[in-house]
Amino acid sequence: MSEKIYDVVVIGGGPAGLTSALYTSRARLSTVVLEKSKLGGQITITHEIANYPGAVLGSEEEPSGAELIARMVDQVKKFGAEIEVGKEVAGMKLESEIKEITCGDGSVYKAKSVIIATGAVPREIGCPGEKKLTGRGVSYCATCDGPFFEDMEMYVVGGGNAAIEEALYLAKLASKVTIIHRRDELRAEAMYVEKAFANKKIDYIWDSVVEEIEGDGMVESMTVKNVKTGELTKIEANEEDGTFGIFVFVGFLPQTEVFKGHVAMDDDNYVLTDEDMQTSVEGVFAAGDLRPKLLRQVVTATGDGATAAFAAQKYLESKE
Repeated sequence: MSEKIYDVVVIGGGPAGLTSALYTSRARLSTVVLEKSKLGGQITITHEIANYPGAVLGSEEEPSGAELIARMVDQVKKFGAEIEVGKEVAGMKLESEIKEITCGDGSVYKAKSVIIATGAVPREIGCPGEKKLTGRGVSYCATCDGPFFEDMEMYVVGGGNAAIEEALYLAKLASKVTIIHRRDELRAEAMYVEKAFANKKIDYIWDSVVEEIEGDGMVESMTVKNVKTGELTKIEANEEDGTFGIFVFVGFLPQTEVFKGHVAMDDDNYVLTDEDMQTSVEGVFAAGDLRPKLLRQVVTATGDGATAAFAAQKYLESKE
């Protein structure tokens, strides 16, 4: 167990966590970022970031999520923050003035303050066959898996911004994209809706949900249910292709299970904070998609991260 006591431990290496580390390390606070898998979180699977201020940089090409994260990581390292990848939090002691974070590999990190920024992951449909065929036709990442189904039919489940953005991307690759939505109108912003309706390669199945996905090794068919009439429709793969892609964008689940019983959460397990990102525990802050909020975008995550970092700085100053 390291005897070093950091000023700040940041849990999570997505946009919120990296922004927090940028601000705390720039304020000359000793900072370590703990990330369980790979830096960047959900943004790394986004093919372009067109709505992040300044991202276009005067060109016609918007940077990818991975490119934006790489810039953030460089900034964080420049100001001296440590980044530890492969550190999954397994336990913690947050009540005392010196906090302790224990990772699955047995390592323990001590700090005077903690910023939780573990984000959220895609929500599954929850139908039979989904898990078995994930990575075999069922995907939650259009950029990752879209090219595997080039010139084939693809289906997008969902009707929000993410679903429509990715449907527009997939339409560049697919022979046809069909959006399956449980309502009779899209929930996405008007700009995306207009683009989708103008795209001749995009079709719609309204008032419907996916009931079952079937296939022997790869997706071969799925059953769709109309929520108003109860009618079931089986969609089968084109004989020539033998399969099709199903891309799911129906929301997110906060990655907060390990923090249950340590900080206050709402009924959906989002971490509750005040406007300064302070949680129910003194010296513990939270930022990003794990908070209950209207909009979950890179810009809101980075805003949260900056606020949490500044609040942590003020907290530490109050203890001097």
